Amino acid sequence: MLDLIWLVPAFPLMGVVINGLFGQRHIRDRAHLVAVPAAGLSCLLALLISLQVLSGKTLDVNLYPWIVAGNLQVPVGFLVDPLATVMMVTVTVVAFLVHVYSVRYMHGDPGYARYFTYLNLFLFAMLVLVLANNYLLMFLGWEGVGLCSYLLIGFWYERKSATDAGNKAFIVNRVGDAGFLLGLFLIWTTFGSLRFAEVFPRAEQGLEPGSTLATLITLALFVGAIGKSAQFPLFVWLPDAMEGPMPTSALFYAATMVTAGIYMVVRSSPLFSLAPETSNLVATVGAVTAILAATIGCVQSNIKQILAYSTITQLGLMFLVAGLGAYATAMFHLFTHAFFKSLLFLSAGSVIQALHGEHDVRRMGGLAPQMRVTAYAFLIGALASAGVFPLAGFWSQGQILLAAFNRGYYFVWLLGLSAAFLTAFYMCRLYLLTFSGRFRGDAYHVHYLRKAPANLWIPLVILALFSLMTGFVGVTPEHGVFHNFLGQYLPEESAQGANVPLRLSVALLPLGVASVGMGLAYLSYAQWWDLPGRFGTLYVVLFRRYFVDEIYDAVFLDRFRRCCRLLWRMDRTLIDAAVNRVVALVVATSTISSRIDERVVDGAVNRVGAFVAGTSKISWQVDDAVIDGAVNTVGAFVLGTSDISWKADQKVVDRGVDLLAELSQGLSDILRRVQTGLIQNYFIVMALGILLIAGFFLAFR
Repeated sequence: MLDLIWLVPAFPLMGVVINGLFGQRHIRDRAHLVAVPAAGLSCLLALLISLQVLSGKTLDVNLYPWIVAGNLQVPVGFLVDPLATVMMVTVTVVAFLVHVYSVRYMHGDPGYARYFTYLNLFLFAMLVLVLANNYLLMFLGWEGVGLCSYLLIGFWYERKSATDAGNKAFIVNRVGDAGFLLGLFLIWTTFGSLRFAEVFPRAEQGLEPGSTLATLITLALFVGAIGKSAQFPLFVWLPDAMEGPMPTSALFYAATMVTAGIYMVVRSSPLFSLAPETSNLVATVGAVTAILAATIGCVQSNIKQILAYSTITQLGLMFLVAGLGAYATAMFHLFTHAFFKSLLFLSAGSVIQALHGEHDVRRMGGLAPQMRVTAYAFLIGALASAGVFPLAGFWSQGQILLAAFNRGYYFVWLLGLSAAFLTAFYMCRLYLLTFSGRFRGDAYHVHYLRKAPANLWIPLVILALFSLMTGFVGVTPEHGVFHNFLGQYLPEESAQGANVPLRLSVALLPLGVASVGMGLAYLSYAQWWDLPGRFGTLYVVLFRRYFVDEIYDAVFLDRFRRCCRLLWRMDRTLIDAAVNRVVALVVATSTISSRIDERVVDGAVNRVGAFVAGTSKISWQVDDAVIDGAVNTVGAFVLGTSDISWKADQKVVDRGVDLLAELSQGLSDILRRVQTGLIQNYFIVMALGILLIAGFFLAFR
């Protein structure tokens, strides 16, 4: 079964080819009949392969040599180990459910076939990223998901906001990708290979812990992770990336693209373990990102953007614990977060669709009685995100904060705890504003979800079950099935000792903090506090996202524009002036040359022309008097000779030809009578011939 690993990405690739070639013109609104089975087969095969990996089997196979250039030999190869298996299962399960959900959500869209083509292409690229056995193939998948995110964020390209968001995501990610490329160059020049199986042993043997080279390599890789996973300071693209269809947000920002940075850091854990300075930076950046995103999410009013900042917060917590060396815990939170965040995005999509595109939570409310399945699903996702017992987020988020406390990183622990408090606050606020109270918008018509087709509500139910149950596979890092599955392949930093009561208190503290946050949210909603009036400047700063976009505009975009204007002025005052002077010189030179040509060259040419004309006149007269006379005489002679020849031809040659024609005609008449076309005549002739031959033979024997 492991040998069939290449089929896992091959199935969605076949869907891309079929819908890409025939979808827009021929398949059209039946494109899901290709895309959904492709994603389903990929998911089914991934689950079957994961069963073999659970039994202890792994695979590192090279399918064919991709790049062979001197010492650089990079294959197209796949690595199937516990880490890749966790990502593969997470990606394919969520992607399949999103495909199913999209059938109803995107029904009737003019770009229906194009949407499913992009969705299959994204799944293919993400699977290449997580299954690659070398950094270059991983980077190929890395760029592939970046391209697909650009295509799907700007899917409704007729909207300027969508195209601007797609451009913003694409450009910001290019900054991170430049760092990733630099890391690949350093890895190749240092170890002479890009394969994980060769790089990691050589790094452990050739690099000293804390060495400058190890720090530079991991810093470059981390820059790539910052861009892809939307960490500070490159997190500005993700909130604006909600312009695409809602199901793609559930796929991108919960289980796949934005978690690629986490996966890359965890996959490179042997390198990061040799660079403690970089690891500390990873933890610090994660903690700072988590608290910044959480504070911004508290005051946003767009339902998509609130979930976007919630995603950034959770990604920050993953980086926080990965920087502490607890890589299995980071992957555990990635695993649980994929399900409850996908659940939140798809539930929000149902709300937006029911309200005909409304995104502002201030214009919602009172939807729970009319959208019960969606309301319950959203509540489960919100409570899991807040870390409420016994949902999945409680176990994974609690382990992150416990790891930070036990390892003595009290500053990042405090930031993470604050982020957990704020997350509980704004997730409870989001649910209350959306589903509780009275409706605050205009007249609307809600599509009852219980009457919707199964492909709309079944994914919500499945994801809700996963959000309830997946946390139990990793109850504790020491005894959890998930950690034991990954622990033998991932290096884990040992925690500082702590007594059991203290550890239990620290583990339960996030639950208490979450309870306080939700209680505060309920009070603020019940009393309908005027947050802008109460907090004034702080509210404005948070609502404007700490003015990070404005700072980027002032520092980068405005300076770039100024540089462009300066170059334009230089072009106008220096280059254009020089060109104009050269043009003036050329024009003056051309004028002088024209006058010389007119007075000297043309005059000489005219005189030569007159001489030639005179000579031609004399030559014509000689030709008329002498040559033409001789030609006429010869012509008369030839004409007389031709007349004699014609008469001889008429009397002799024509008569011979007529005789030959008559002879041919006579022979033809004879042969025509022989060749009658009647088969009985042929039989008679053949019989007579046989009799003549037999008689001749008997007579002269």
